[in-house]
Parts: sequence; structure tokens; C-alpha cells
Amino acid sequence: MTQTTTTAKMEKGLMATNYFFKDQISFYRGKVRDVYTIKNDHIIMIACDRISAFDHVLPRAIPHKGEVLTQLAAYFLDETKDIIPNWKLSVPDPNVTMGIHCDAIPIEIVVRGYLCGHAWRLYKTGERMICGVKMPDGLKENDRFPEPIVTPATKNMEGHDVDVSVEDIITRKICSKKTVENMVETALKLYERGVNMAAERGLILVDTKYEFGLHEKKLVLIDEVHTPDSSRFFYLDAYEKLQKAGKPQKQLSKEFVREWLMENGFQGLEGQLIPEMTDEFVTSVTDRYTELFEAMTGKKFKGRDYNNILDTIEDNINQTISAI
Repeated sequence: MTQTTTTAKMEKGLMATNYFFKDQISFYRGKVRDVYTIKNDHIIMIACDRISAFDHVLPRAIPHKGEVLTQLAAYFLDETKDIIPNWKLSVPDPNVTMGIHCDAIPIEIVVRGYLCGHAWRLYKTGERMICGVKMPDGLKENDRFPEPIVTPATKNMEGHDVDVSVEDIITRKICSKKTVENMVETALKLYERGVNMAAERGLILVDTKYEFGLHEKKLVLIDEVHTPDSSRFFYLDAYEKLQKAGKPQKQLSKEFVREWLMENGFQGLEGQLIPEMTDEFVTSVTDRYTELFEAMTGKKFKGRDYNNILDTIEDNINQTISAI
């Protein structure tokens, strides 16, 4: 179904889908995506306009957010397939990716080039270790690390993802030593590619996460890559000046949503209420997402028409399924 925001000026947003496709064998609703498995061979992933923070799905849709995620992820999956094969087969609809079904590895490989977000929140308490990696003393928020660091997290179906060291992944036999080392090596290559691509567009890829799966016993890149939900970006030309002045960096990422929630008394803790999302705030989130798309791709973003969106998506997916 679609959700309409509280004023006539606001556009609709795709909050959820409820389909049943030919040869569908399972359905899973994540924080943002609705995932349909077809014949145990293919995945249909629909990026809705839901937005989550602190492991809570917020109550209002962000118009065109799902499109931005789908289009950016497809762009970067295509641009990195020389580094590692990925799950994407096609994009039959602006909100939809169809790909191969993989056995997901329940680990996020997070690569951090700068001290911000979760790492900064730990650092300012005096903590210097994160996921078995020591962070240097004397840094301030958003400073660059001497070298990118890898800070994995375990993937949980519910609740918070949990920081974990590479050594713990091996000790707990979450996956083999060879596999985790391959994931880390590949993640660093992907991050380097992302950094270089961002720099060409006047941006800094600050940090990001990658997810992997196995298909026919081979490592495959899955999920999304270098999107505002999985990554942080700063503006390259303003970075040094803002750091020297001790001012916040302008972020093209979801971090500003987390910051807005914290400013309004919400960090996902028990007893806390999600603050009201005003029309102005919802519009500002859409604007940030589309701004990153245009900055990163050099293309003008043209949002889809929300009229009959559920029928349109279903028709586009059915045409793709009938062709496999």
C-alpha cells in the first residue's frame, strides 16, 4: 500500500508491498526493502521509501528514497563488478532489483576512512578500541584515519547489529578464516574504488558497509553499494576548511537523520518516542538523497509518478519473471 503524507503538497511514498508472484517461495520485509524469492534461484528486491535509524523504522515515507537507493546501488554494482561478481541481474523498475539468490553471510564489513558516526561516539567517551582495531589518539570528529580501518558487525534479524572483530568471527566460526580474509581484502578494494570515484565527483567517501554471500561456493557482493543508507559522503572542496574551523561537515548520507533524532531526544532506547516528522523535514531528507544521486552520477534525478505505483511495479516484475 502507499502512504500519503499529511498535506496535499507532499507526494506519496511507497511504504510497503504485498505481492505473490509466480513461483514465489518466500517473502521477507526488512527495514527498507521487501524481498521476494523466486524458485530459490532469484531474488526480487523492492526498495521502498521507508527510512530507519537506530534500528527503528520511522513512521513516514521519504518520497523517491527507494528509487535513489536502487539506481545508485545499480550504478556502483556495475562499476565494481571487475573487483568481485555481484548479485544484480537487472533493474526492471526504478524501485526494483532482480538478482541471483545467494546464501548471505551474516556479517557486515564496515570500512571507515574517517572518525565519525558510531566510531566517533565511542572515541569521545575515551574508548580507543573498535572491533579489535586501535584508533590513534589526538583525533577530532571527522578527522581522517592514517589508513582505512575495518570494523565488522554481525547481522541480526531483529535489534541492533553488534560490533565484532575479525578474530572473533573466526573463533566463533561465523565463517571460515579464508572467507573473512577474502571479504576484508575485497571490501578494502571496493572502498578504494569508491573513494576514487567520489573524488572525481568532488566528494569524499567517508565510510561504508559491504555485505557478501556465497553462490556456487564463490564469494559474491550482495545488497546495496555506496548509497546514502550504507555510506557517508562529505564535500571534498569544503572538507579541510570546515575541519580547521571546527565546524560540522555537510553530509550526503543518512547520518543527518540520526543527528536530527538525537537532537529531538531519540536514540532508539527503551521508553523514547520517535519525534514528529514534519513535512519540511521529510522534504529535506528527499532533497539530500536526490542531491547525492546527482552529485555522484552527474545525472539529473527524475522522480517517478506515484499514481498506480503498486500496479506498475507488479507488472514490471511479472514481465521479468516470465522471461527467466
